Amino acid sequence: MEETRMEPMKNVAIVSNVGAGKTSLSEALLYTGGAIPVLGSVTQGTTVSDFEPEEFHHRTSVSTSILQFVWNHTRITLLDPPGALSLLGESLAALRAVDAVIVVLDGTAGIRTELARLWTRAAELGLPCLLFANGLDRERTSIETVLELCQKQLDCSPLPMVAPVGQGLQLEGVIDLLHQRMLRSGPTSPAVEAIAIPGHLESIAKAGRTRLLETVAENEEALLDTYVTQGDLSENDLLHGLRSSILARQCVPLFAGSAIRNVGIWPLLNAIRTVLPSPHERGARHPFIGVHPETDAPCERKGSTQEPFSAYIFKTLIDPFVGRLSYCRVLSGTVQADSTVWNASKRVREKLGHFYTLCGKRHTAVGAAQAGDIIAIGKLRETQTGDTLCQEKDPVCYPGLGLPRPVLSYAIEAKSKSDIDKVSLGLHKLIEEDPTLGFTRNPDTKEMVLSGLGQLHIDLALEKLHRKFGADVMLHTPKIPYRETLHATSRAQGKYKKQTGGHGQYGDCWLEVEPLPRGQGFIFQNHVVGGAIPRNFIPAVEKGVIEALHEGVLGGYPVVDVRVTVFDGSFHVVDSSEMSFKIAGSMALKKAMESAHPVLLEPIMTVEIDVPTDAVGAVMGDLSGRRGRIVSVSAQDHEERITALVPLAELLKYAPALNGMTGGRGNYVMEFARYDEVPRDLAARIIEQHKAERHTVAIH
Repeated sequence: MEETRMEPMKNVAIVSNVGAGKTSLSEALLYTGGAIPVLGSVTQGTTVSDFEPEEFHHRTSVSTSILQFVWNHTRITLLDPPGALSLLGESLAALRAVDAVIVVLDGTAGIRTELARLWTRAAELGLPCLLFANGLDRERTSIETVLELCQKQLDCSPLPMVAPVGQGLQLEGVIDLLHQRMLRSGPTSPAVEAIAIPGHLESIAKAGRTRLLETVAENEEALLDTYVTQGDLSENDLLHGLRSSILARQCVPLFAGSAIRNVGIWPLLNAIRTVLPSPHERGARHPFIGVHPETDAPCERKGSTQEPFSAYIFKTLIDPFVGRLSYCRVLSGTVQADSTVWNASKRVREKLGHFYTLCGKRHTAVGAAQAGDIIAIGKLRETQTGDTLCQEKDPVCYPGLGLPRPVLSYAIEAKSKSDIDKVSLGLHKLIEEDPTLGFTRNPDTKEMVLSGLGQLHIDLALEKLHRKFGADVMLHTPKIPYRETLHATSRAQGKYKKQTGGHGQYGDCWLEVEPLPRGQGFIFQNHVVGGAIPRNFIPAVEKGVIEALHEGVLGGYPVVDVRVTVFDGSFHVVDSSEMSFKIAGSMALKKAMESAHPVLLEPIMTVEIDVPTDAVGAVMGDLSGRRGRIVSVSAQDHEERITALVPLAELLKYAPALNGMTGGRGNYVMEFARYDEVPRDLAARIIEQHKAERHTVAIH
C-alpha cells in the first residue's frame, strides 16, 4: 500500500447528464491507467463504478463511487456521482470533496438543468474544470456541436486540446494539439500509439495549436511578451501558462473522443496528472473556510499536512451486514486510524474506526491519512453526512453541504403489521445515507410521508428499503392537511345534564367564538363574572373546547385562528363536575361554529421554479391552471426564475409535469407560506369526499 500513499495526488469529480457517458469515461480512465485489465460496459453491468443491485437494475449510477489508482507516480481519485436530477444531492456533495471537475458532454443530448446547476456550483467553489466531448463515434456528433453548446448554455468558450481524426464509426484517434502528434487507441488494449500527424490534417493541427498558444499567452503578460517576440512558446512555458489559466478558471480545456471505444482518453488522463491542481495547490489558492465552533470566529485551512487535522464527511453508506462507512475528505493535517478526534458539528468526541481506500466496491485498509486524501472510515457512532472532524484543541467547523430539499411526497403504508417497525427504522437509516430524502409522520393526517427529489429518487429508496431492511410499503397520494376557521362571530350554549341513580352530571356554559387574523392560532378567554361558573371548572371548559377544535363541523378538520370566550353559565352544587363542564364546553363550541360561517382552509406554498426561457409561457400558464398566483419573474443566467404562490393540493404531482413542460430542464423548490380559504365550490367537493372516506373507514 505504500505506493498508493505517494504524492502528488489529484482528486477529480466526473459529472454529466444522464446517458452522456460519465461512468463509461471513468471506466476508460481506469483501463488506460492500467488499474483494470478489461474495459467494462454500463449496459452489461460490468463497470467498476456501478456495483449496487439498483445500478444493475436501472443501468445507471445511483450512488457516488470512488475510484482510486496510481498512474505515472500520481495517485488519482475519481468520484463518479449519479447524473439524474433526482439524485443531484450526490453530485453536489461530491463537488465538496474534490479539487477539480471533468464535465462530460454529449452534443446530441444538450445540457440539462442538473448539469447547469453543477456547473454553477463548481464556479461558486472555484473548481477548475476540464470538458470531455463524448460519443464522437456516433453519427450526428461533432466537437463543433459541443463548442456551440457550451457557448450558448454554459456561457464559456472552451479551448480545444485535441482534434478528432475520423467521424462516426471511422473515428480512429485524436490529434494532441499540445504535443503536435496523433494518438491512436482502441477498446481492446490500453496502449496508445503516438504517430506523426498525417499530411492532410497538418493545417487543422497547426490552427488548433495557434489558438492554444494565443489563448494561454493572453492570460499572462510575461508569456504574451514572449509569444509576440518569438512567435512561439516552449513546451514548458505553454504547460505552465495552461496550468495557471486553468487554476484561475480563465480557460476551460476541451478534450474529445469516445469512452466506450477508448479513443481520446490518454490526453485527458495526462491532463489530470499535469494541469489539474493537487490538494495543496488548490488549498493555497482557495483556502477551506470554516468557523470556530465556540466563538464563530472565521478559521481557514490551506490544505497542508503541517496544519491541524480537519476533515469533512461528504457521504455515508449504511449496510446491514458491513455497518456504517463514512466517506471523508481530509482537508488538512494528518490522522491515524483508531484515534480519537472532535466532531465540531455535533460537539462530541468520536473514535475513528479503520481507514480504507476505495476502487468501486473494493476496499483496501490503510493506517493513516493526510491532507488531500479521500478515504472511508468505518463505524463512526455520532458522525453523519456534512459533519466536520478535527482536533479538539484546534477546532474548526466547515459549512454544510447545502443540499436541495425534497419536492415530491408520497404517503406510505407498510404492507404488513410486522413491517411497520422495519419501515421506520429502515427509512431513518436511508436518510442518514441520503439527507435529500425526507420522512415524517404527519400529526394531522396520521400518515407516514416519504419525500424525495423525484420519482426515481423515491423508487430507489423503496428498492433499498426492501433489499437492506426487508420491508415493503404501498404508496398513495398524501392527504392534504386542511384546516377550518370562522368568518363570523357567534354565541351558543352548551348544556350537559344527565341523571343517574346516584349523583347526576350537570354542566352549563355560554361561549362566544370569533375569527382571528390568519396564523394567530387559538386564544381562550374567561369573562365569567359573579360566580356563574366556579373558577375550578373553567379549565375543564377550556379542555372541552380544545378537544372540539380537533374536528371542525365542515369536514372534521382541525379548527384554527379562533378566539373562544366563556362568558356565562350555571352549575349544580352536587351534580356539577369537571367532566360535565368539559362536555358542555365541547357542545357549546360545536353549536357556535355552525352559525359562525365556517370555511375550509388549505396550505399555500411559495414555489420558486427555474425554467429555460423558451418554457416560461407554458409553465406560467400551467401555474394559473393550478390556481397559482405569480409573484415575480426574474432572469437567472440562461433561465428564468418564477416565484409563485400555489395551493399544496395542486403540487402533489408537479415534478413530472414540470419535467414534461421543460424537457427535464426545469427544477423547483417550495416551502410553506400560509393557509388560505378554499374556493366554495371546490371546498364542497373536498368536504363530501372526506366525509365519504371517513364513512368507508367507519364501516370497515
